[in-house]
Amino acid sequence: MSADELEEFATGLANMARDLLAQDSVQKTLDRIVTHAVELVDGCEAAGVMTVENRQVKTLATSSDVVRASDRLQGALDEGPCFDAARTPKEVYRVADMTETVTRWPHYAPEARKLGVGSMMGFLLYTDEDNLGALDLYSSTPNAFTRQSEHVGWLLASHAAVAFSSARTHAQLHTALETRHNIGEAIGIVMERYHLDEDQAFSVLKKSSQDRNTKLREIVRIVTETGEIPGAKPRS
Repeated sequence: MSADELEEFATGLANMARDLLAQDSVQKTLDRIVTHAVELVDGCEAAGVMTVENRQVKTLATSSDVVRASDRLQGALDEGPCFDAARTPKEVYRVADMTETVTRWPHYAPEARKLGVGSMMGFLLYTDEDNLGALDLYSSTPNAFTRQSEHVGWLLASHAAVAFSSARTHAQLHTALETRHNIGEAIGIVMERYHLDEDQAFSVLKKSSQDRNTKLREIVRIVTETGEIPGAKPRS
């Protein structure tokens, strides 16, 4: 990489980092991650982010139907570069040429070729606290990804993991604060309608949740919207 190319790449990476942190939702952050991957990584024609939980694959973001089909395939076959990248400590998996025999993923590789995949890379998305899934990069051309592509992909995945984790933490905090506010509102309604103190009102909400096998936040939603607790009788 020449000095000019290095400067251009550094500028692109810095712009990407700022762009990712500027997004106001987890999904927008993920969508921008795959867009930047296609723009920044040499040879990359399509990208996606996937997770694997209990060996079940979930596509979180994608720039192409090929990526989504590949994710489904890896989940169905229980193997593949991105499947492994999302669930193992190894940071990078690279398949240089899908037209050759790929012994590590003997069932996935020939089916991926039918999808038009020529080469691909999978990067673990992680922070010190979380394994977040995998960033998947695809090309229709064999040997499209060089060692430099791998280095760039790894740097991009590192920034992406931090942005993804930050967006997810922000969303969880927002949800927690919203839930806390709604619970407080529901407690107030129950206190007034059923002539209870705060602890008693909260106990009524919890009991309704347990008796109906319904999440507390759903009981809270019903109370705040209707002023009624399902199955409860007003006190005189």
